[in-house]
Amino acid sequence: MAFDDLRKNSEGYSDPTAYEAMKNLDRDDERFHKLLHTIFDMCELAGFHLEERIVLRDEQTGKIWR
Repeated sequence: MAFDDLRKNSEGYSDPTAYEAMKNLDRDDERFHKLLHTIFDMCELAGFHLEERIVLRDEQTGKIWR
């Protein structure tokens, strides 16, 4: 069994539910990081530097990002 085959569980059986959950986590993480880089880029373009922590709540999932 290939190590990178996330569609299967540790025993090698198909596990589409876990696979879809992992894809959604990756997608949410990617959305957050794109937003964060955009915020940093905007600050840099405007001549500012972010000094403190940003706390965001995802309106789609309700997840709090710190």
